[in-house]
Amino acid sequence: MATDIHLGNLIESSPDIRKGRPCIAGTGVTVRRVAQWYRLGHGPEDIADRVGHLSMAQIYAALAYYHANQEAIEADLAEEATTAEALEHEHEG
Repeated sequence: MATDIHLGNLIESSPDIRKGRPCIAGTGVTVRRVAQWYRLGHGPEDIADRVGHLSMAQIYAALAYYHANQEAIEADLAEEATTAEALEHEHEG
């Protein structure tokens, strides 16, 4: 008999892993990483090909979480981009 997997068990957050960012449970893959690939135009199947150890259920759970929390994840991505840009300018000269 197949084991039921509840969607609430597919995404987890821990302050000790990836600075508390939501991750696909049991992996170090953050929801925001999946969201970045998605925003670049990669579909779920392509993302699964890129990260072969993730199931389609895990990819779709990450995308569902992203869409349900899009504002917060977009803000996190924007903050990271701003920090990266500042570091680039700091090391230019």
